[in-house]
Amino acid sequence: MLNSGKPAETLEVRPLARDRTRGIIRLGPITVPCALGRSGVIARKKEGDGATPLGCFELLHVFYRPDRGRPPKTVLPVEPITSDAGWCDDPGHRLYNRPVTLPFAASHEKMWRDDRLYDVVVVLDCNMYPAVRGRGSAIFFHIARESYTPTEGCVAVSPAHMRLLLERAAPGSCMTIRR
Repeated sequence: MLNSGKPAETLEVRPLARDRTRGIIRLGPITVPCALGRSGVIARKKEGDGATPLGCFELLHVFYRPDRGRPPKTVLPVEPITSDAGWCDDPGHRLYNRPVTLPFAASHEKMWRDDRLYDVVVVLDCNMYPAVRGRGSAIFFHIARESYTPTEGCVAVSPAHMRLLLERAAPGSCMTIRR
């Protein structure tokens, strides 16, 4: 059921004891598996460390690939990804940890990916306001690889679970990542 008018809920993320690169997400009565960063969960995130940051991060904005499916049902802001969409991951650039238009000379991540990881991607309020250079960029909630292999620091779930969780999300919903 689409969350309309209900208070924002928290997506609670916890790593598994036996494998710190995998975890579970709980949202109300829903519990689903997730992939985490290759370096597990850490308190002091640094650019390129492969770790998922510890903390509480608001779900800000949803992007989706219009050529690979319909937009997810959610009351969060939703926008299609375009083939020239990127995200700056260069700590020395003034647009660090911000969306950019490609081509872009500084180091960046392509949002229009060949794999399915960003078919639905949620921007988390991680190092955003303000973006502190070197404290991590492009920390997203996105689609997991089928084998749930580790991410570069993001949280990832199956496409079906992503859509299920986004239906319950509301403005102000946060993802709380614990150890």
